Amino acid sequence: MLVEKVHHVAYRCRDAKQTVEWYEKHLKMKFILAIAEDEVPSTREHDPYMHVFLDAGNGNVLAFFELPEQPQMDRDRNTPEWVQHLALKVGSVETLLAAKKNLEDAGISVLGPTDHTIFKSIYFFDPNGHRIELAADTALPGMLEQLDEVKWDMLDEWAKTKRAPRHARWMHDGSFKAAGAAQ
Repeated sequence: MLVEKVHHVAYRCRDAKQTVEWYEKHLKMKFILAIAEDEVPSTREHDPYMHVFLDAGNGNVLAFFELPEQPQMDRDRNTPEWVQHLALKVGSVETLLAAKKNLEDAGISVLGPTDHTIFKSIYFFDPNGHRIELAADTALPGMLEQLDEVKWDMLDEWAKTKRAPRHARWMHDGSFKAAGAAQ
């Protein structure tokens, strides 16, 4: 495979300093690098920017660009707000619930936890309007394997019908049966 891992994911921000301080305070991410230029290295266009990088754990890096000379940032209005988000993994449901409490105590509105069967999530917005999801894995033994077995059938059916396939309906109706379990 050519790709080894994601080097970094970059989003735009309104204020680089405010963004770094918010992610350090609320998500305990360490500020690891700042790059500032007056010219875009790849295009040589004049476009001053501050590019900041945060440690998202396990070699993952989250970055932001502040672009003061560009029009005010906005989101894709043709895509629902819930679709565009950054999901970050936490170690346990207990950690997830503690994060929810800390965020709410800081005055941040939090949705959830939402049970997705194989993980539970909470959702909130950063100061730039980016939707953030914190997720804790909850899959039971056999769940991920069953999903792996049907992924291509589901994708093929979706491509033909644009309707939700029912191959993994157990995720929503509670009917999961582990391999070898009595029927």
